[in-house]
Amino acid sequence: MFVKPQLETSCFYTLCSAKVSPPNNVGVSVSVPSLETSKEPINKRRDKNLHQSSYVGVNKKFNRINKYNSSDKPNYVAHETDLEKRSFERNPFREEGENRRVDARILSKRNIGSRFGDGNVNGKVQAKCSMKWASYGGCIPLMLQALETVKDLDEALKPWEEKISRKERSIILKEQSSWERALEIFEWFKRKKCYEMNVIHYNIMLRILGKAHKWSNVESLLDEMDIKGIGLINSTYGTLIDVYSKGGLKKEAVRWLERMNERGMEPDEVTMGAVVQMYKKAGEFQKAEEFFKKWSSRESMRGEGTVKTMIGRVKNGSQTHGCLSSYTYNTLIDTYGKAGQLKEVSETFAQMLREGIVPNTVTFNTMIHIYGNNDQLGEVASLMKKMEELKCPPDTRTYNILIFLHAKHDDINRAASYFTKMKEACLEPDIVSYRTLLYAYSIRHMVSEAEELIAEMDRKDLEIDEYTQSALTRMYIEAGMLEKSWLWFKRFHLAGNMSSEGYSANIDAYGERGHILEAERAFSCCLEGKKLTVLEFNVMIKAYGMGRNYDKACQLFDSMEIHDVAPDKCSYNSLIQSLAGADLPHVAKPYLRKMQEAGLVSDCIPYCAVISSFVKLGQLEMAEILYKEMIQFNVEPDVFVFGVLINAFADAGSVKEAISYFDAMRSAGLPANAVIYSSLIKLYTKVVSRSMVRQAEELFENLKKTGDANEFTFAMMLIMYKRNGRFEEATHIAKQMKESGLITVLLSYNNVLGLYALDGRFKEVVGTFKEMVNSGVQPDDYTFKSLGAVLMKCGVPKRAVNKLELTRKKDAQSGLQAWMSTLSCVAGVDDDEDGDGDGP
Repeated sequence: MFVKPQLETSCFYTLCSAKVSPPNNVGVSVSVPSLETSKEPINKRRDKNLHQSSYVGVNKKFNRINKYNSSDKPNYVAHETDLEKRSFERNPFREEGENRRVDARILSKRNIGSRFGDGNVNGKVQAKCSMKWASYGGCIPLMLQALETVKDLDEALKPWEEKISRKERSIILKEQSSWERALEIFEWFKRKKCYEMNVIHYNIMLRILGKAHKWSNVESLLDEMDIKGIGLINSTYGTLIDVYSKGGLKKEAVRWLERMNERGMEPDEVTMGAVVQMYKKAGEFQKAEEFFKKWSSRESMRGEGTVKTMIGRVKNGSQTHGCLSSYTYNTLIDTYGKAGQLKEVSETFAQMLREGIVPNTVTFNTMIHIYGNNDQLGEVASLMKKMEELKCPPDTRTYNILIFLHAKHDDINRAASYFTKMKEACLEPDIVSYRTLLYAYSIRHMVSEAEELIAEMDRKDLEIDEYTQSALTRMYIEAGMLEKSWLWFKRFHLAGNMSSEGYSANIDAYGERGHILEAERAFSCCLEGKKLTVLEFNVMIKAYGMGRNYDKACQLFDSMEIHDVAPDKCSYNSLIQSLAGADLPHVAKPYLRKMQEAGLVSDCIPYCAVISSFVKLGQLEMAEILYKEMIQFNVEPDVFVFGVLINAFADAGSVKEAISYFDAMRSAGLPANAVIYSSLIKLYTKVVSRSMVRQAEELFENLKKTGDANEFTFAMMLIMYKRNGRFEEATHIAKQMKESGLITVLLSYNNVLGLYALDGRFKEVVGTFKEMVNSGVQPDDYTFKSLGAVLMKCGVPKRAVNKLELTRKKDAQSGLQAWMSTLSCVAGVDDDEDGDGDGP
């Protein structure tokens, strides 16, 4: 899978891993620790971190060092100029000391300390926040708790007024759970003349507002920075590129990258990562790789001759990147993985190990997801072993990915075992864990296992989403437990939270399995709740169509207007396709015209369905009228429409009409397919004309060159040659068919038998008849008509042939044996001969 360099894992400084927040889905998103802790050699970084522990705080309970910026996301706040870093850390001990003197008053006046220590105030969320806030040390936890419990900012921050440091202001802004509160605090700081708000504070607010998609606020903040002369720094551009990209505004993100380039500002590693992420999110993997390589080359040139070089050497035309952060490596691995470049994934991971960068859980999760999705479960197992070697414990997301991958590869037992292992590792399965396994159980009809999981989710008050709910409805239906399926549906209906998508999914589940009554009941439930949308109508119309209740389908469609629901393209298509497929083109035609009047016909598919239905009924005139109507409305026919009409007129022997549609198709620039060529050959076989034969031969040769010549086209050519008395060419076709194994159906056998009988090749007739019987193809009246002609040509009286036919009709098996014996005797063929001779 990947290169496995000789590696002494004991040299790595491995951080203890706590549980991570539950993911929103099984997919992997790259988010890694701050860059400021990853650009130094690991041992040096460890010493530095331990030296600063009195400042950043040590959480002894969990035996790890916590820094205020130790989240799993790239930290743009910590990425500053040297000057800003110095001012940021200006005499922190003095400021903290001064602030601690007010703590006692806070505790006595507001009892915030007791509330802070009470883990039951806001449940689990409060407990998590308390643990994180405590890790900051000093008075920051009390400030954050005061802001959480006291709305008025003057009152909440009064004990620390005029003493809040730059660093503390940054933390306060970052820790706000809502953008409104963060903006309120930001404005409060600005109103207090004693607080200077620098570019770092503005960066924090840009990120907060950008994540909330408050683009007008972002623009206002940028205007304010311009007015105040606060220059944009590297991390500002990185922040803007990141938030606009993640907000779905890629053009705006690219605009900020261009502005950065116009200023002659080179992206640093964090900004480079944001740009790569932007291209990755847009699916432009080549652009992502090209940007990284260009950035790598510039950094290599700029760092040449210095101790701290961002990029290493150039080997074989590709960049070897060293001393990058784990975040950058993870981003590259994820980008290569999404692009399907597994070789580059492997090489990047190997390079990461060679450079001494410790892969974290995000790294492994990303790689496990990549290799698992590419059906390389052996590599997934290798990665799990590597995690163990590096003492990097799996987290909840790791197990979620493993559950998903093994369920996807139909190893449900292994998937379930990882769910158990997660619990054994003292990790709490999250909602994704349950939903993934529950869905896997449902599609396999593992009812008891699914119900056990549902009971566990109910005990934990975990919500079952509508997608999983409808999957379980299908499970019960397909398991033959119709009553249980209805009770399951009613549980969610009565809860009153089911959306239109949920109702339509359940109606569809019943309709697809032919349970029309239950589908109608579910539709009525939706009607009672006054939640009817076009979705419910569409799936109910589909259900009626599948159940052949065409009158009800039309009635339901016509009632949409009463319920103030407008039919959409899917509504019309569903009804029209059902009616056309039921040989009711006359009923479908008015709905097609209504669809056209509503401006919902964007392609020829509905027209093709109705035209095909008229053709099937032999009403070619109506099919042509509809075709002309389609052209009149500027709806362009496709190759399938032309194919239907060409084949219809070919069957009718109407050369002029068939050729005219073929010419119209070529004029429209549409290439003919094998079906159309076969239709034309079939047409030419019905016309005894030398010019038609030549055209058929040209088409046949083209089909052979493209590999599209099939048994039917060979049979048609044989018929054409036979009708034109060209027995030599017909016999050659028969020989090719036999050599290619293209005599498998009754039509082919009868045509070959008829040819041999007409040409007096009696041994071949007997041999082909034996092959036909041995292959299990049942002869029909046409077969025995050809065989009877052979017998009479050999002098057998017609009375004897009629007697053979009478015997066959009385007893098919004994009659068949009588025919076989008579033919062999008359044609002089022994039972062990196969009739492959060249003549009679």
